[in-house]
Amino acid sequence: QVQLVESGGGLVQPGGSLRLSCARSRSISTFNVMGWYRRVAGKGRELVATITSGGSTNYADSVKGRFTISMDNAKNTVYLQMNSLKPEDTAVYYCNLNVFGILSWGQGTQVTVSS
Repeated sequence: QVQLVESGGGLVQPGGSLRLSCARSRSISTFNVMGWYRRVAGKGRELVATITSGGSTNYADSVKGRFTISMDNAKNTVYLQMNSLKPEDTAVYYCNLNVFGILSWGQGTQVTVSS
C-alpha cells in the first residue's frame, strides 16, 4: 500500500497562487498515473490534472493555462501549481495514484479562494 500525504492548501485571494504537494511513501517502478482531483461541497469529485510516469499530462478544461502538474521522481512528490485562482476553485483537493487500476488516495487539503 502506497501512502499519499498532501500539503500546501490554504486561503488565498482571487488572482493569487498556491502550490500543492503530494508526497508518495515510496517509488514505483511500473507505469503509473498520479493526479489531483477536487471535491466541491455538495458535489462529486472531479479530475483536475494527471501526469503519467512517462511525463504526459492532462488537465480539466476549467484549469488549463492556470494550473501546472509536475513530478519530482527523486523526491517521490507530485506538485500542482495553481495560478490565477478563482472562487470556483475552492474545494478539497485530493492526490491520487493509479497503478493498473489500483487506486490510492490522500486525505485531502482544503483550498479556499476568497477576498
